[in-house]
Amino acid sequence: MAVTVENLEKLERKITLSLPVASIQTEVDSRLKRLARTVKMDGFRPGKVPMSVVAQRYGYSVQYEVMNDKVGEAFAQAANEANLRVAGQPRITEKDGAPEGEVSFDAVFEVFPEVKIGDLKTAEVEKVSAEVDDAAIDKTLDILRKQRRTFAQRAKDAGAEDGDRVTVDFEGKIDGETFSGGKAEDFQFLVGEGQMLKEFEDAVRGLKSGESKTFPLAFPEDYHGKDVAGKTADFLVTVKKIEAAHLPEVNEQFAKSLGIADGTVDGLRGDIRTNLEREVKFRLQARNKQAVMDALVSKAELDLPNASVQAEIGRLRESALADLKQRGIKDADKAEIPEDVFRPQAERRVRLGLVVAELVKANKLEASPEQLKAHIDELAASYEKPEDVVRWYFSDRNRLADVEAVVIENNVTNFVLETAKVNDKNISFDELMGAQA
Repeated sequence: MAVTVENLEKLERKITLSLPVASIQTEVDSRLKRLARTVKMDGFRPGKVPMSVVAQRYGYSVQYEVMNDKVGEAFAQAANEANLRVAGQPRITEKDGAPEGEVSFDAVFEVFPEVKIGDLKTAEVEKVSAEVDDAAIDKTLDILRKQRRTFAQRAKDAGAEDGDRVTVDFEGKIDGETFSGGKAEDFQFLVGEGQMLKEFEDAVRGLKSGESKTFPLAFPEDYHGKDVAGKTADFLVTVKKIEAAHLPEVNEQFAKSLGIADGTVDGLRGDIRTNLEREVKFRLQARNKQAVMDALVSKAELDLPNASVQAEIGRLRESALADLKQRGIKDADKAEIPEDVFRPQAERRVRLGLVVAELVKANKLEASPEQLKAHIDELAASYEKPEDVVRWYFSDRNRLADVEAVVIENNVTNFVLETAKVNDKNISFDELMGAQA
């Protein structure tokens, strides 16, 4: 059929579709006849319901289905003949003044944009690198030791120190009234590890078993308990027990307890190094990928299809509501979250998706089967039974699709880093891991 496409605004287009009424009615009659063979109605045997009764009961719904199907088929054919890449679902409305024997519809829709990517040779990308040094291994060993520490009660005349586990009773009041969550008995925490607010830890530090202390505590403005955020409470704390921590020595016994095959300290440090290097590699990839994507967005020119942005906003909103529900927020699925909260992120995701797709298509950066297998093997390597993890990925098409998306992004990242102006920067292990150096 001849297709006329009318350009509206930017990416918006309109096609007028005309369908012969006779073909619609023929399909309606055909479906009603098929329905009559199986429909069950009171007073009639199956397959013996008169067509007039079937048409009266189901005619409207069948006609609605046929019309939707026919219009959908006509739109798909028209878009295909006009070589249009349709973004989202068309808005279809019936049109007045159709020729006799025909019914006409206007289909208004958006198309995907032309993506123009500038000269990537002029793009500047900061590429970071980092190494696993002995200090990083030592720090990890300290964490492993703390996870396996034991506690023994201190002498009665010993004050609480950092690292000790204390058992306390406390009560806090605001304007003379105890508040929710402000009172507890036999409460345990580790001094100096940030489990309690600083004023609380400072008050307990140095106290001996059986001693009490009163002190003011100012809750931060952003404190998670909204009822007390920004307010000052008067606390009374009584120390009931103080236990000193004992950290295990880093020796062969410690190495064996962690499942090191040869049971040596060198083997333990080597295992830690391997795991940290794997983590460093993934973090470097993520950080450098982000820098590449920022450079790509800055070099690309395109209009965003609103349909795609709205769909992405919907996905982000659903994800946010699911997160609230998982946190136990009451009636989380009914929370009213304005679209504008998600719009900047949604627009960036859509823009980036279109730019990456264009770059992949133009430079053949699709993920190869070998790359997929290598990436999955790497993901599985940190598990006790890697072969089970590999099978888990390959047993589900959606999981494979997620891996494929990551591999494609890695291909794009490598392509841009090979093309752009790269500024190499070495950073510390702590900076990469987001810790204080």
